[in-house]
Amino acid sequence: MMSPPIVVQVVVDKPLAQGFDYVWDAEKLGSDPEIGQLVEVPFGRSKLVGLIIKVSTHSVYEIDKLRNVLQIAPLPPLDGSILRLTNFASQYYIHGLGETVIPAIPQMWKKPSNWKKIDEQQHLPEEKRGKQKKSTELVDVDGFIQEEQLNEAQKKALKQLCIGGAQQKFSVSLLHGQTGSGKTAVFLNWLQSILRDENSQALILVPEINLTPQLERRVRAYFPNKRMVVLHSGVSEKKRGIAWQEAVIGKAQIVLGTRLAALTPMPNLRAIVVDEEHDASYKQQDGIRYSARDLAVWRAHDTKIPILLSSATPSLETWMAAKAGRYQSLRLDQRAQGASLPKVHLVNTRDPQNQFSPGDLDKPPKLSLSKPLVRAINTSLQSQKQCLVLINRRGYSPVLSCSACSWLSKCPQCSSYTVMHKAGALGRNPTLSCHHCGLVKPVPTHCPDCGNADLKGLGQGTQKLEDSVEQAWPNARVLRIDTDSSRKGKGAEPLFQEIHEGNVDIVVGTQMIAKGHDFQNIGMVAVLDADSRLFSQDFRAAERLFAQLVQVAGRAGRNGKEGERGGEIYIETQFPESAVYQYLLRHDVDGFLSHIAVDREEAKLPPFSYQGLVYAEAKSLEKAIGFLISLKRRVMARGHMGQGVRVYDPVPRSMVKVAGVARAQLVVESDDRKQLQEVLDAINLDLREISQGRISKGGKDSKEGQVRWLIERDPISI
Repeated sequence: MMSPPIVVQVVVDKPLAQGFDYVWDAEKLGSDPEIGQLVEVPFGRSKLVGLIIKVSTHSVYEIDKLRNVLQIAPLPPLDGSILRLTNFASQYYIHGLGETVIPAIPQMWKKPSNWKKIDEQQHLPEEKRGKQKKSTELVDVDGFIQEEQLNEAQKKALKQLCIGGAQQKFSVSLLHGQTGSGKTAVFLNWLQSILRDENSQALILVPEINLTPQLERRVRAYFPNKRMVVLHSGVSEKKRGIAWQEAVIGKAQIVLGTRLAALTPMPNLRAIVVDEEHDASYKQQDGIRYSARDLAVWRAHDTKIPILLSSATPSLETWMAAKAGRYQSLRLDQRAQGASLPKVHLVNTRDPQNQFSPGDLDKPPKLSLSKPLVRAINTSLQSQKQCLVLINRRGYSPVLSCSACSWLSKCPQCSSYTVMHKAGALGRNPTLSCHHCGLVKPVPTHCPDCGNADLKGLGQGTQKLEDSVEQAWPNARVLRIDTDSSRKGKGAEPLFQEIHEGNVDIVVGTQMIAKGHDFQNIGMVAVLDADSRLFSQDFRAAERLFAQLVQVAGRAGRNGKEGERGGEIYIETQFPESAVYQYLLRHDVDGFLSHIAVDREEAKLPPFSYQGLVYAEAKSLEKAIGFLISLKRRVMARGHMGQGVRVYDPVPRSMVKVAGVARAQLVVESDDRKQLQEVLDAINLDLREISQGRISKGGKDSKEGQVRWLIERDPISI
């Protein structure tokens, strides 16, 4: 009697909701199939890597018309918990399961041509696998603080964490501590108790690549004998592939990484830490728009393990959950070594007394800083302290302008301006670059409109500020840290190391220098052009600015001892009376969060409501808007709008055009999370009916034309 065929359902990285059936030839493949296996399958005229999500003996299609699975990856099946996590993420964020799980797999494992080599390597004896340097030899270890060295507040927080961790059940704790209060020492001591079991694993998430080297050194100091791997996009393809494999098989006990690491399979996961949990970088902004922090909380709940969220400036959502008692609240209200918090100075740039006059003898040449800032830098340098100057704009000048005809350096492909970069930043000669579409072109020698040769840069970025600071303080060692400077060499880490080693007097940089770094000799911090982030169409703008200012202020005076002054921060602003600055003067994070909570509740904005966005992109704005208007009409006509659901009129996005594509959005809002999910699911089904993948089927002659669309849950900017 002939045995029934084995049929497996496989998902691939395509914008399609369904999986695809394939025949499993057990004799050819050498084993029976298992859910969670990574396989290579034929797909159309190509071959793709996919994941098995179902095994059966029948298909809705004729068996003889199904194609065969080609080969199996030399990996154990992904564990059930990661499959549940990716399935939840797929449903909640309204994305196909394949395009949720496959992008989280390192590139090395998405190339089946590597699989045979990997398999052969794995079967070699240990001594024949080639030289493998221990990662502990590559990184200096420092920063180990034993439990006995913690202050009383740290010991209290650690004790509460250990009680929860010992129970091995789901719990969420918010470690809310001032900058420099020793939050890292607390959670690393906590993880020591978790990782005593040789089989246990821990996941540590950080928001940005630049924060991983410093934390990696700290972790190695605490866990010299534990296998730790680092996962982020800056790691080489091979190294990341091996690190991911070690996490999958349980060999790596500690996984440190950015948001993508939240989807790493870890069969023995026992604890999760999300450092700087408030950071917007945890929200993916392309592909599936997931929040790594939120998925980490869901994962902890699903696997019944504790999770710790750490921040000096918690997000409003997390802070409110702690206030309501859903999260355990742990406080560190003093700096670890007892120094005071930095003193905040608001420099009103509308006040003439704060500005230099043309005849002032002490006015630095070509430097557009206020008097108080210049004096503070002088004082800091005289006391041999380092200065940090933050301006959130890279490049030389934001706009190039013609004084004769008012021509501006607009990007031909975007609704923005090209930024002037000086020679050596993006090329040998000065260039104009669009920070949205990536266009780079030479700086014109004359105005394209009128031929005038007198072109001037308007405003300043990090490069121009660096030049003017070097002229004003010729004896000071000046270092610029931004995306452009960190592209060279080994990234930003060598630049940060220069600061740690005291080889720099004045640091000029973007938000890269604002958070997480434990600089020991910063005496003074200056923030320029903070008001540009104060007023925005995004209702979260004030919250983000406040968090950034608290974080950058926290870089000052971190090594101060008991009773010592904790450094100073100077903020240039035209609106010193703004709530952001007034609460910052008092270092009152709770007061500020209470203030914006009242505003949000009155306006029925998150977290007092739930939002989704439908994006549309087309060759013209009229087509994108028209597509969303038609969608709104259909959804309303089908009766999907329940009570408490609001669908607003389509509007252009804040950056209307990027890379020649016009963009619009439709906001869907609800007072109930479940109700919003139902509406967005209905919208997804509606759009799937008229689309191939996520591109509408409308032809060139149709009213709407071809439109690319996407649905986003819980957007962080509107």
